[in-house]
Amino acid sequence: MPPVAPSPTWAPTLRRSVRLFNDFRYEQPDPARFYSALANDAVGQLGGYLDLDGIRMLDVGGGPGYFRDAFTRSGAEYFALDADVGELAGLGEIGPGTVIGSGMELPFTDGSFDLVYSSNVLEHVPDPWRMANEMVRVTRSGGITYLSYTLWYGPWGGHETAPWHYFGGAFARKRYHAKHGHEPKNKWGESLFKVTAKQGLRWAAVQSQAEVLAIIPRYNPAWSYGLLRIAGVREVVTWNLVIVLRKL
Repeated sequence: MPPVAPSPTWAPTLRRSVRLFNDFRYEQPDPARFYSALANDAVGQLGGYLDLDGIRMLDVGGGPGYFRDAFTRSGAEYFALDADVGELAGLGEIGPGTVIGSGMELPFTDGSFDLVYSSNVLEHVPDPWRMANEMVRVTRSGGITYLSYTLWYGPWGGHETAPWHYFGGAFARKRYHAKHGHEPKNKWGESLFKVTAKQGLRWAAVQSQAEVLAIIPRYNPAWSYGLLRIAGVREVVTWNLVIVLRKL
């Protein structure tokens, strides 16, 4: 399980982790703060794997534009795919180069992009590893596939229904509705599903079309990476898992 390759402008330090977790507290009341910070962090991290200037990239589940802004500033030609028009219009408009479709059936030919990226989407699709395979398929030979997803057993696994998801997704959804008088944005069994670190490690282990470059906890400092080797513990302390591959 190789460590992440740091770029000159990015390093998995404790200070970075504290900053991200502090911004994460505003994910619901001020999403621009958190997602802009996360997007800028992703650009820095990916700079350790490829030069973003001039590349052609696809963001699977790009959302309302925070990642678009960060990647285009880095010089990437940015394309996004999303299934939710309402989510895409969150900043008032749908950006150019945006395609409406399913991450489990990407409407692109094999090897179309230098970078295929997805942040916090796998847990929202019913067949996450089918989507992961599709992302590898549309990555060109020598290109990078980057997957990041929230672990079900982590503190934020139930998203806005957390921590009650530890008693089951259906229970957490029902409790949220009873308390707030409406359904959560992320509905268990419809737009939120159980995805684990074990599943991601198993998927990465059988890849024949790509080389695994790193499997790491996204928000954690580098000194905690060894916790991924401990079954059970990794499901709770990792929060969010990143898998980085280079297409063969």
